[in-house]
Amino acid sequence: MNALIKSATVVDSKSDFHNQNVDILIENGIITKISKRISNPKNYQEIKLDNLHVSQGWFDSSVSFGEPGFEERETIANGLNTAAKSGFTSLALNANTNPVIDSNSDITFVTSKSNDHAVNLKAIGALTKASESIDLAELFDMKNTGAVAFYDYQKPITNPNLLKIALQYANSFDGLVFSFPQESMISGSGVMNENINSTKLGLKGNPALAEELQIVRDLFLLEYTEGKLHIPTISTSKSVELIREAKAKKLDVTCSVAIHNICFTDDKLQDFDTNFKVLPPLRTQNDIDALIEGLRDGTIDMVTTDHNPIDIENKKVEFDHASYGTIGLESAFGALQNIYTTKKTVALLTKGKSRFGIEEYAINEGQKANFSLFNPDAKYTFSENDIHSKSKNSCFLGSELKGKAYGIIANNKIEL
Repeated sequence: MNALIKSATVVDSKSDFHNQNVDILIENGIITKISKRISNPKNYQEIKLDNLHVSQGWFDSSVSFGEPGFEERETIANGLNTAAKSGFTSLALNANTNPVIDSNSDITFVTSKSNDHAVNLKAIGALTKASESIDLAELFDMKNTGAVAFYDYQKPITNPNLLKIALQYANSFDGLVFSFPQESMISGSGVMNENINSTKLGLKGNPALAEELQIVRDLFLLEYTEGKLHIPTISTSKSVELIREAKAKKLDVTCSVAIHNICFTDDKLQDFDTNFKVLPPLRTQNDIDALIEGLRDGTIDMVTTDHNPIDIENKKVEFDHASYGTIGLESAFGALQNIYTTKKTVALLTKGKSRFGIEEYAINEGQKANFSLFNPDAKYTFSENDIHSKSKNSCFLGSELKGKAYGIIANNKIEL
């Protein structure tokens, strides 16, 4: 792949051209020249876009597509195209499929689907067989086949001894274990945050305590095993405090927050819009403030879209019966820019790669071309026309966003 990017502003603190407006010449997928002006004698494809900015490729640590088994929600092929159009060059794909991704052959199946695509798809294998929380899955075999972590998506590990053994076993081959932060006996059948709004709406509540109690347990197990733990999508202020304390003790723990959990409070449920039915549930403004502070001081390691397409038959139903989940790839950049500067937004979207063993490439001569292209100043109302996913269950529909991705250049390919 050969291309000449014209007049692009580089947003990459590790680049020699950070904050500069330059032309970028790419030959055979490698950046061969960066300069104020570059001629095009070989007539390469030129990329000229309004207010073009480029950064290192964005990464999402929690994405669901559905295939195999739930292709009506999303296919891997269309999911990868959606990710590319949304500016993401790397994804970690969850195992919540049918059958569940819990063997080395399953890992091979999903990763092979991205062999010829610009987006680098990494598979997360199930932690337990069929994600049933009874027996550990084939962790070592999956790791050798390319699994970057192990996670029973949004299913708590109820047996603490099982998590203890998983941390000890995975530690022998540097495996990363996820533990979903919810104590299921406390959360019960709650469908939203337990507070005054759940009482007003007559919906069963899922209290912050359910998340915090599970995190306390998991951190004790982590300290005992000296393992490697990732806690996905935390949502409460106390959770931030607990993880901050664990990091001060030098425990090997990372965590993420879903973008919608720092954008919306549970006030959004007044109209019973099931697009806002997510897990963990939307919390309070106090929680959002703590989560944003956690991102600022590094307690929270990364953001995720927690992109989870749900078909209309499982979303457009009564609130109690609707499935949890929202899509988020398409809205991620614009939503974050409503909170942060472009520099900070890009920093958040490029964090977390090292935890998952994904290479990073600075925008410098001699490096592989692996970057996202975007316009940070585009303002628009997010609508179904902006959605590339097969499912349209976005909690950002109707939101005013700032900033839009053009696409990516990665894996020796251009996706715009």
